[in-house]
Amino acid sequence: MIDILGKRYFYFLFSLLIIIPGLIVLAINGLPLAVDFKGGSLLEVQFINAELPSTEEIVRIYESNGFNEVYVQRTSLKQGTPEDSLIIRSPFMDDAMRTTIVDTLKTNFNAPDLALTRFESVGPSIATEVAQRAMLAVAVAALAVILYITLAFRGVPHAFRYGVCAIAAMVHDILIVISVTAIGGQLFGWQVDSLYLTALLTVIGFSTQDKIVVFDRIRENSSFLRRLSFEKLVNHSIVQTLQRSINTQLMTVEFMLLALALFGGVTLREFAVILLIGLFSGTYSSIFIAAPLLVIWENKEWRNWFGRKSSHVA
Repeated sequence: MIDILGKRYFYFLFSLLIIIPGLIVLAINGLPLAVDFKGGSLLEVQFINAELPSTEEIVRIYESNGFNEVYVQRTSLKQGTPEDSLIIRSPFMDDAMRTTIVDTLKTNFNAPDLALTRFESVGPSIATEVAQRAMLAVAVAALAVILYITLAFRGVPHAFRYGVCAIAAMVHDILIVISVTAIGGQLFGWQVDSLYLTALLTVIGFSTQDKIVVFDRIRENSSFLRRLSFEKLVNHSIVQTLQRSINTQLMTVEFMLLALALFGGVTLREFAVILLIGLFSGTYSSIFIAAPLLVIWENKEWRNWFGRKSSHVA
């Protein structure tokens, strides 16, 4: 049988090598929040039959109208076509100022056919409320997972541990996603918006489901494999669910998301990439984080941290 749990500390180290750099970037630069969470305006315009202006020219126009902290992203509305659009993020503006900005762009860059494809404005108070509700949603989801698993596994010794380990692995998945987002914000201009929150909650749901599948197999095996040590029992259960995890998560959902990230267009690319990474992390943590944590807790390995030699799994 494959000895998955024998190298459990290497799995933890691998996760830390991904999480820590992202947290360092996050500590230095902060999370790249979109207008949904920090307030402001997003203006997307397409230059039809006109040359796309430079970022510096756009910033000067905004500054002349009293706006600072302006961020410009050059993009295209269709996959594989030349850049013809600008996504401009700025402090909050009203409809009158939006009209002024659009008219100025048309005049200064000889673009009478300039098309306004998107305009979003969120006030600071609304953004604060959205951020608070987002954190509340994650907290409620975590509490619900602990309660559900504790009740569903009440016939198993130490049922509460299963819920705590599931939450710990879920936090692992959230940290992976946030770390990748912090790095992506610096390299690719990613931002945390409402669509990002949708992806994060989806990751939490899929991650929890996969962990319950693994834990449920441990519960089933514990009733008729009593002669095995807990570590061997858990390892045996992981191996039994390994094929299911690969088939359902990696071979179906991941391939679909990869296609969406590559060919789905600019507006959905970040959403698809976050889901792709998050769901892969959820599958990984179910096998290599959540179940090993159960074994560490059962064996009380913190008493001799890193000093215990893992027994061979038959």
